[in-house]
Amino acid sequence: MRAVDIAASPHLPAPETRFVATHGLIPALLGGLLGNALQLQQASLLPADLYLLGLLAGLLLLGLSLRVRGSVWRRVLLGTVFAVLAFSSTGWRAQVVASQALAPALEGRDLEVTGVVAAMPQHFDGGLRFRLELERASLNGQALRLPKRLELGWYAGVHARGEGTGESTGELQRRPAPLQAGERWQMTVRLKAPHGGINPHGFDYELWQWEQGVQATGYVRAGPRDPAPRLLAQTWQHPVQWARGQVRDQIGVRLANSDVGGLIAALVVGDQAAIERSDWDVFRATGVAHLMSISGLHITMFAWAAALALGWLWRRSAWLCLRLPAATAALIGGMALATAYALFSGWGVPAQRTVLMLATVGALRLLGVRWPWPQVWLLACAVVVAVDPWALLQAGFWLSFVAVGVLFASDPGELPAGRSGLRSRLRVLMHEQWVITLALTPLSLLLFGQVSLVGLLANALAIPWVTLVVTPLAMSGVLLHPLWDLAAGAIGLLAQLLRGLAQWPWASVSLAQAPLWAGVAGVLGGLLLALRLPWSLRLGGVPLLLPVLFWQAPPIPAGEFDLLAADVGQGNAVLVRTAQHALLYDAGPMYSRESDAGNRVLVPLLRALGVRLDTLVLSHRDSDHTGGAVAVLQMQPQASLLSSIESGHALQALRPFTRCTAGQRWQWDGVDFEVLHPQAGDYADARKPNALSCTLRISNGAQTVLLAGDIEQAQEKQLVARAQGSATRPGQPSAGLRADVLLVPHHGSKTSSSDAFLEAVQPRFAIAQAGYRNRFGHPASAVLVRYDAHHIKLIDTPRCGAASWHSWEPDELQCARKVQKRYWHHAVP
Repeated sequence: MRAVDIAASPHLPAPETRFVATHGLIPALLGGLLGNALQLQQASLLPADLYLLGLLAGLLLLGLSLRVRGSVWRRVLLGTVFAVLAFSSTGWRAQVVASQALAPALEGRDLEVTGVVAAMPQHFDGGLRFRLELERASLNGQALRLPKRLELGWYAGVHARGEGTGESTGELQRRPAPLQAGERWQMTVRLKAPHGGINPHGFDYELWQWEQGVQATGYVRAGPRDPAPRLLAQTWQHPVQWARGQVRDQIGVRLANSDVGGLIAALVVGDQAAIERSDWDVFRATGVAHLMSISGLHITMFAWAAALALGWLWRRSAWLCLRLPAATAALIGGMALATAYALFSGWGVPAQRTVLMLATVGALRLLGVRWPWPQVWLLACAVVVAVDPWALLQAGFWLSFVAVGVLFASDPGELPAGRSGLRSRLRVLMHEQWVITLALTPLSLLLFGQVSLVGLLANALAIPWVTLVVTPLAMSGVLLHPLWDLAAGAIGLLAQLLRGLAQWPWASVSLAQAPLWAGVAGVLGGLLLALRLPWSLRLGGVPLLLPVLFWQAPPIPAGEFDLLAADVGQGNAVLVRTAQHALLYDAGPMYSRESDAGNRVLVPLLRALGVRLDTLVLSHRDSDHTGGAVAVLQMQPQASLLSSIESGHALQALRPFTRCTAGQRWQWDGVDFEVLHPQAGDYADARKPNALSCTLRISNGAQTVLLAGDIEQAQEKQLVARAQGSATRPGQPSAGLRADVLLVPHHGSKTSSSDAFLEAVQPRFAIAQAGYRNRFGHPASAVLVRYDAHHIKLIDTPRCGAASWHSWEPDELQCARKVQKRYWHHAVP
């Protein structure tokens, strides 16, 4: 169901008045969109006064444009004026948001805050997350200013005492209280600026938090030595969020023994966190993920159904029809109910965009305005972007509006007389689904590097089943709880079918993500093929599809290799590529039972780069090195596994492994790989997993990389001794350890990176993969001093993001935070 259905439905008003838009409308709308897009490319914000000056200049130019003669110059000037106005207004708004940022001096401090729970809390395996609307805050009894919206976690069990050096031990936390939206609480919290990983083609967590208005994240201090959090009162604030929480809990009780209870909660109250990760994998593989959360499709369908029902009821009363036409009442009522549904579903950003879009189209209908579809489409886009400029950087925005634009462009109009039966309407629906699938496939490849080949079939079955059967039953269950059992049965049948489709060998394909120009050409090609045009014109879309379908990442020269140290937080994950082969050294940490570095960072990264792994090396068993291994191995079934993990490790059930032992060597495309540690005898003597870290040396004869895992000073001493023993000149640094790039041992722990080891390696660059304000204090200050004393440039991922190095450019190391820098990104002090 398309977003314009409300405006086009025969049950809604179709005024005869036709208003031809002024010639300046399209230039103004395009100028506004372009101005916003340009502002979002800023690496840093201008002073607020300059943005205000731009607004003033734009208003003066707007007055001037009204006096300009000549339609061409007026259009150009109008486009420029609205571009300046949009650029300046978005910049000024960004300055307002940035001014509310958390002061760096307050990060990691114990702060006492009082506020109201502003949203339905989200439960997870280790506790719960919630949003607090701040009322007041203090530090040591002194009032202070904090951001108004805080994103907090309240952890159960053992959680770290702090993030600084000397605070690495954990302690038992008080069990989280059953929070409810609208409750006023007083608690002690520890905050930091929103900080996420910055990786090529990766999810921008900091942009997402910026768009949500969250300027500080943290956790509740609930240890035995901390003041106990106190419930002060139950307020009447956020009643919709309170009701959502009540319904979510009732669903949990009713469907406690059902494996699809989370799906029902997601469809009724928008609790996407309730859906299991394995289910998300199935939905993405079959292209129906948009159906399993409150998306634009659900709200549009709800608005259409509500308008249809209200129009039918309204026509039953002559008294009502005399006072307000049934079609007008249906439009207003449908929009009102759709807005209420969006509010009850959590008022997420996609829901807000859909309501704005439908309200814009509906307002035009009520005003009797009948514009050509490109102007209606552009106006809806411009309204959404004016309210939320950062939507332009969200994949959902482009998927929604490109889909709507394609349906507008390919709409054949009303069905001919005598062909409005069920079969004809089904044929129209199938055509629309085919058009959307064809047009959005190139865009999906551009945005995600993956497209479902069974998506057309899966959506043809799932869309009517979810929208006409499952969702009505699930929503009606709010009033009659037994209907949730029927909804669970219905969604369970669909889930089984989708799992079967997802297991097909070619259910989905992954391709390297093409550049923007190729994606735009592909979308235009898909549109040409889908439009109702002569086939001679349609076939012109085929060449436009080829770049995005057959794009290949730039090749690595023979005899060379490159390295990408991913930004995965507190853990290791390094991708090494030669001309025809690829190796991943460690798979990053596990963040929670629902999330790990594999599914969040590495799988999307490998897919976007078009990488086919030959080998996954897991240096040792610690979870910050193996946490994402399952996701990576499932995506890369051909990859062999080299590791020091024990024989009974759970990964053995997924993939047999080869034990790494010093002396193992192989060569790919003129590049040598050699395992330096551990030795065979170390497996019997080692007491800590760190001591068994697979240490890998990679060299093409001219440049060398040393990946050291979590070895500590005892293992470093062994490596230095063995290297010196084989040196041609005793007492001189050995070529066996010399390297251009060093992966800092143990993330920069004070138990590693000894002076003797650094003297032997003498790298140009040292990369420390660590989490921002991690609880271990990595890299330790003493280690930083040692690297500085040896004149080694140490780069940590919190400041650099993903670090890229190429053997053919050995003097340069590229940081993703510098290359992808935008003003909403956190600058580590």
